[in-house]
Amino acid sequence: MKNFSDSTAVEREIEREFPPESTTPLYEVGDIFRAYGTNYMAAHPFNPVHAHIIQAIANCRTNALGAHVDQCDHCGHIEISYNSCRNYYCPKCQGSQRFKWVNARELELLPIQYFHFVFTLPHELISLARYNQRLMYDLLMQTSALTLQTFAQKKWDGKLGIIMALHTWGQTLNEHPHVHCIVTGGALKNDQSQFIQAPKNYLFSVQALSKVYREKYLAALKKAWESGLLIFPDSTMDKDIGWKTFIAPLYQHDWVVYAKKTCAKPEHLIRYVGRYINRVAISNSRINSIENGRISFNYHDNRDDTDKVMILPPQEFIRRFLTHVLPKGFRRIRYYGFFVNSQRKAKLTRCRQLLGMTQPEKPYIADMDHLLTNLSYDADSCPHCFQGTMQVIDCILPFHDPPQCYLEVA
Repeated sequence: MKNFSDSTAVEREIEREFPPESTTPLYEVGDIFRAYGTNYMAAHPFNPVHAHIIQAIANCRTNALGAHVDQCDHCGHIEISYNSCRNYYCPKCQGSQRFKWVNARELELLPIQYFHFVFTLPHELISLARYNQRLMYDLLMQTSALTLQTFAQKKWDGKLGIIMALHTWGQTLNEHPHVHCIVTGGALKNDQSQFIQAPKNYLFSVQALSKVYREKYLAALKKAWESGLLIFPDSTMDKDIGWKTFIAPLYQHDWVVYAKKTCAKPEHLIRYVGRYINRVAISNSRINSIENGRISFNYHDNRDDTDKVMILPPQEFIRRFLTHVLPKGFRRIRYYGFFVNSQRKAKLTRCRQLLGMTQPEKPYIADMDHLLTNLSYDADSCPHCFQGTMQVIDCILPFHDPPQCYLEVA
């Protein structure tokens, strides 16, 4: 298992998978929605949720949402900023939330190893997941956590701390449901008498995890079918014979569970996985061009470890983007074991006591901070003199142009 020994190695890995948006991208998802969103909605059955997302992203940081005028309290520099849509699926509106999440998790770090596991949903279940998103993604997250906790219970008579984030997409915007898990390298015993640490660079066998994960997920899926909770794309599937024909092959092969590269310091893993938090299917920086009815964007092909370019018609690009919209209220980031929200403070306090910690360690600060920000994270400091603070002095109504007096000095 490869080990990240320094932050530079982590930076290279992050930049390869998630290019930082430190400069203004030439093209944006919003450009695609502005140019082709209306035609897409006209050609497909009306979906109010999808229509709202398309409209919000299309309007983001345009005069359709209005603007605000900021002025430096030191040098008087003025900047005009168009307002953000704050939509959960907007590529420009999640950077600051990601930054805050990473800093909060660093405050909770224990002086132990942390591991990064990924549990995937088999390709054969993707069509069923389209019709049962909430149920099947709930099962994916619950059974992944239960699998890890089953091994911890058997090995140490205790519980792990698990942070889990659901992703439903692959690099080409295709459907690829999987969860990323940050897992503590050890467990708090059930009676809270001891914190037992795992051996260095090893937690559990991924082959063993795969088999248990398969059994637990299929058992839960069968129970949902018996309870009549599943909706099938094929109306004949809900019959007994059709169900057996559908489910039997899923027992014949191991499901995909793998351990990502370990990091020398847990802070690096938090920052690495932090790139997966509050993300949407594609970042603006990956879009190369929007012309002649074709959308071109970069992607990384894991099969041969090379960077490639994909070209899609606008209608297909938008369709793929919208397949990753989750049911309203679905929690894509979840916590298990002694990280569960209702017990986290007390359990972490006990873990620190057992590990000889008196206070939480301070947040890890490194030059990697710029990788965790994008255009939606606005610093308060003046970009002109770097001494003053930008303060709002005026607001501009939607669909109104900024007054000429501001344009002359901005």
